[in-house]
Amino acid sequence: MKVKIFDPFSTPKRMNRAYLLTGGNLGKRWDNLLTAFKHISDRCGKIVAQSAIYETAAWGKEDQQPFLNQVLIVETSLSPETLMQTLLDIEQTMGRVREEKFGPRIIDIDILFIDDMILDAPILQLPHPAIAQRRFVLVPLQELAPNFIHPVYRQTISDLLAACPDRLDVKKFSPPTQN
Repeated sequence: MKVKIFDPFSTPKRMNRAYLLTGGNLGKRWDNLLTAFKHISDRCGKIVAQSAIYETAAWGKEDQQPFLNQVLIVETSLSPETLMQTLLDIEQTMGRVREEKFGPRIIDIDILFIDDMILDAPILQLPHPAIAQRRFVLVPLQELAPNFIHPVYRQTISDLLAACPDRLDVKKFSPPTQN
């Protein structure tokens, strides 16, 4: 049995709020998002909010199956770089193979924001550089945080969505029924 002794002089770990986008278009897309959710919850921190799941047309390479996407908000004590590496490990555990840019994938997990951090590191750029150009990111993000201010553009998510040049279809997805 482990006993944790409270130390009033210790500094508690700072919790960051990470905004993640999960998505994929291979295999059982719905099940893959659920599996990613469980891995993120187990390994990254507490999921405090989740958007609806959206079916979205493929972006960047449009001659492929539509994606399912979802935004998750996670409270995490992991550093940005450690969080990114953990998410890459989850993708690999789930069978992600990187063959071509914007190509089909079983799972993709991107960090959109961590609080209002601006970071340019070898493994990670914050905020994610393509947020403002992608409706499949902005629609579920607006559902959870319409008034969140992008730390670089200094605009709300709602304003970014209204000005987004991407016109690809993004619609709420109904989960498969269980028999």
